[in-house]
Amino acid sequence: MAQRVIQSLDVLKSLVGQEVAVTEHIQVTQEKIRRFAETTGDEQWIHVDPERAARESPYGMTIAHGFLTLSLLTAMMQSALKIGGVRLVINYGLDRVRFPAAVPSGSRIRGRIELESVSDVPGGVQAKWAITVEREGSDKPVCVAEWLVRYIE
Repeated sequence: MAQRVIQSLDVLKSLVGQEVAVTEHIQVTQEKIRRFAETTGDEQWIHVDPERAARESPYGMTIAHGFLTLSLLTAMMQSALKIGGVRLVINYGLDRVRFPAAVPSGSRIRGRIELESVSDVPGGVQAKWAITVEREGSDKPVCVAEWLVRYIE
């Protein structure tokens, strides 16, 4: 899917209440999970030990960390959207995050990005994005998040 270009913050404001983009799929490999575990220090066996996970996990295999899935929102957003007239983008935080389902190693995930609201802030705007991360082959989302992003002109 091609990156959607939104020409300006005024155009962005006109998109409130709409699904703005659906991202490309990202493969969540065991190597990606291992590197994330190493970086964060969260090396729980359900993430990093395929043999034990095959025996003991309710999923029958390793799964990605919820925070790994959440961290991929940045890559999803950058690949799916470009907003013109912006010199700085600031991650302002999250209002709500849930992980309704697991992401088994090897899964492909993608994001559905909806613009919930836009409000003026000094020098730009703050957008609230509702992002639903889907796993290919599953009806249940793996992450649902409300992400606050500031766009400074």
